[in-house]
Amino acid sequence: MADLTHDAFTYEEGWTAVSPRLVTARRISLALTYLFVVVIVVVLLVVPDVPVWVPLLVAGIGVVTFVWLWWLIGRRVRSFGYAERGDDLLVGSGIMFRRLVIVPYGRMQLVDVKAGPIDRMLGVTTVQLHTAAATTDATIPGLEPGVAAALRDRLAARGEERSAGL
Repeated sequence: MADLTHDAFTYEEGWTAVSPRLVTARRISLALTYLFVVVIVVVLLVVPDVPVWVPLLVAGIGVVTFVWLWWLIGRRVRSFGYAERGDDLLVGSGIMFRRLVIVPYGRMQLVDVKAGPIDRMLGVTTVQLHTAAATTDATIPGLEPGVAAALRDRLAARGEERSAGL
């Protein structure tokens, strides 16, 4: 089991952390999202009846929030990890609210590998595990495509082995 110390899971023997390239992918997504804040500030600046302090306030709040989220992404990505055990898969995440999902191989119904355009550009993918109970679904973001494909194949094979006896 994972030792839950520091700001993330401490990865003992058998735990695998996600790729650090996920930090870059998430930060690019954040920057693209914040383009809307820039557009809002520009619109507020050109609208004649809006006091000057309003766009400055929006810009200030936007900058502070952007910097905080930028920092938080790095910490959050370091909290992701997984461990394959004999009968189940452990998926850990979270900083303040830590989450440890244990997915028995026999309960897996579908293992999905997906990647958006930014993820593909940076060479990371997400493995999504689906079970009959939505509360035990788990997501492992930030895996290299080869690692994700191998994990998908191992999980599918183990799930098939375990479910054959049901």
